[in-house]
Amino acid sequence: MKRLALASVLALTLSAPALAQVAPPARLNDAALSQALAGRLAELGEDYSGVVLVARRGQPFATFAQGWADRERQIPNRAETRFRIGSVNKMQTAVAVLQLVQAGKVDLDAPLITYLKAYPDAAWARKVTLHHLLSHSGRAGDIFGPAYDARREALRTPQDFIDLYGARAPDFEPGAKWDYSNYGFILLGRVVEVVSGQSYPDYMRDHVFAPAGMTGSGFEPETVDVPDRAVAYEHEEAAYTRPTLPWRGTPAGGGYATAQDLLKFAIALYDGRLLDAEHRRILTTARFDDGDGMRFGYGVAIYPGALPIVGHNGIAPGMSAELRIIADGEGVVVALSNVAPPRLAGRLARFVSDRFTAP
Repeated sequence: MKRLALASVLALTLSAPALAQVAPPARLNDAALSQALAGRLAELGEDYSGVVLVARRGQPFATFAQGWADRERQIPNRAETRFRIGSVNKMQTAVAVLQLVQAGKVDLDAPLITYLKAYPDAAWARKVTLHHLLSHSGRAGDIFGPAYDARREALRTPQDFIDLYGARAPDFEPGAKWDYSNYGFILLGRVVEVVSGQSYPDYMRDHVFAPAGMTGSGFEPETVDVPDRAVAYEHEEAAYTRPTLPWRGTPAGGGYATAQDLLKFAIALYDGRLLDAEHRRILTTARFDDGDGMRFGYGVAIYPGALPIVGHNGIAPGMSAELRIIADGEGVVVALSNVAPPRLAGRLARFVSDRFTAP
C-alpha cells in the first residue's frame, strides 16, 4: 500500500463535479434523503468509518455513525466521537481574522509586516497583505516536505514555522494568481496571536468555540490522550498514522471536532454570534477560481451547483472531513472519517448536498 505523500497532509482536495455527469440526482425531502444516505452507508459498509450528520435550520434530521474509532480496543465511532478535521480549521482561522477586522484591530489591505514586524523576508512582508493570505494568492507556499519531516515534533507554534520558513522567497508577486497555501494560514494564525495577545488555541477557544457552544473541539497535541478522539488509520492495512501528523493542530489545520460541533459552528456563523452579516459576506465572497470550477473566498470554498454552498474540506493520512453549509444555513452537511484514503467523507457530503432540497 502506498502511504500518502506528506505534501498532501491537510491539503485542500476540493474539485468540480465531473463533466461527464448526465443529469443531477433528484432532490429529496428530509425523510427520503435520510433513507438514501442510510442506504449509501450500508453499501459502503466497512469501507467507511466515521460520522455523517445532516441538519435543516440547525436541527439534525440524520446522524449516522459506523466503523471503529479504535480497532484494537473495539471502540465504535459514535455521534460524539472527535475526529481530526484537517483544513476545515482554515475556515475557523479566517473567521478569527475577520473578527479582528470587525473589531477594528486588523486591516485586510495592510501588509503582513504591519503585524509581524520582525518577519525574516521583510521585502515580501511589505508586499503581501492579509487579503492575499486569506485568498490563497500570496504565494506563501506549503509547510510540508523534508524540512517539516526533520523537525515535525519541534514545530509547536506558528512562530516555530516562521522560524523555519520565514526566509523562503516566493516565486510570483502577491495577488498574481491563486495558489493553495498552508503556510499562509500559519501566518494568519500568528497575526491573530500578535494582535489578540493570546495563543492561537486560546483565542479559538475563547472567541470561536465558546461563543458557538463547541465543547468537543480543540488543538491538543497528538501526544495527549484526548477522550473520544478517534485513532487515525490508513485504509488498507489499518496502520496507525500519528507519526505523520503535526505535533498539534495549527491555524492551517489538524485540530479535531465532533460532527455536532461543526454544526454549531455553522449555526453560529449565520446567526451573528461569530461575525456580523457584513463580515460574513466578506468571508464568503468569491475571490479566485481554481481553474476547475471551484471558487474561493477567505478560507472558504464556494462549491459549484444549483444551490449556494460554502464550506471546506480536509484530508491527511488517517482522516478526511468536509463541512458544507447550504443556502445560508438552511442546510448543513458534516462528514468526518478516521480513515484515509479513500476520500469518502467528501463524496458522502456531496451525495447529500446534491440531493438536499432548499426553498
